[in-house]
Amino acid sequence: MEVIKQNQMVKNIPTRLLKNKFFTVLFLLATLTGLLVLAILLYRIFSQGIGYINWDFLTSFASRRPSDAGIKAAIYGTVWMMGVTAPIAFTLGVGTALYLEEYASKNLVTKIIQMNISNLAGVPSIVFGLLGLTLFVRGLGLDRSVLAGGLTMALLILPIIVVASQEAIRAVPKELKEASFGMGATKWQTIRRVVLPVAIPGILTGNILALSRAIGETAPLIMIGALTYIAFVPENLMSQFTVMPIQIFNWTGRPQEEFQFVAAAGIIVLLAMLLIMNSIAVLIRNKFQKRY
Repeated sequence: MEVIKQNQMVKNIPTRLLKNKFFTVLFLLATLTGLLVLAILLYRIFSQGIGYINWDFLTSFASRRPSDAGIKAAIYGTVWMMGVTAPIAFTLGVGTALYLEEYASKNLVTKIIQMNISNLAGVPSIVFGLLGLTLFVRGLGLDRSVLAGGLTMALLILPIIVVASQEAIRAVPKELKEASFGMGATKWQTIRRVVLPVAIPGILTGNILALSRAIGETAPLIMIGALTYIAFVPENLMSQFTVMPIQIFNWTGRPQEEFQFVAAAGIIVLLAMLLIMNSIAVLIRNKFQKRY
């Protein structure tokens, strides 16, 4: 019995090669389109805003005059908010992932919890803003503080961190864990000395993506009442604050044309901060990758 029809296979080769070329060109065009749009955006932002980047812009507060406007309060507010968001989201996210993967029973309840976490990763950010407004601002009485903003953004990125951490933990070879148990290690010793060191590059990658989203989000912070015009820096977790995306959003809504250029300068500073933060995380990730 002939399993493969040689004549039919030879006859189909030109069609398959043509399909292969078509999809190669299609995917190449998709890639080039994305790169072209990105290049246009970057050119427009840098051509408009680079002239406004100077020391005074970085060390001045917001002003109603474009020539005196600065981004100092927004930079401090962003750093304070990420200082709250990052440790809370990382601790809760990785802890949840470890429990679901290593300790929780594989039953219907666990499946429902995992399904809901995955669905939460796709919920619009404005919904988390409403949750933060109800729970932290009004429920716990935290008002428009750095702490309320950081907790809201932690909720926003928590599902992303949980899902990414679960994938990283799940990818650890079973042989490593079985070898650890075979040496007499307990479950926690195996997690601490085998699972986490191997999974940490994947966990950090998920955290990088999540924090990149948090630093650029505006809608949740507008919902909880972060200020758009502020002329001081936060002094503690209960201080009022603003962040760079809100400050940029405020500038783009001003009627004076020069504020559009100031907004472009703010975007450049935001991109620089994002690149610095991601570079540090990538360096940490690469360090662990070399070790294991």
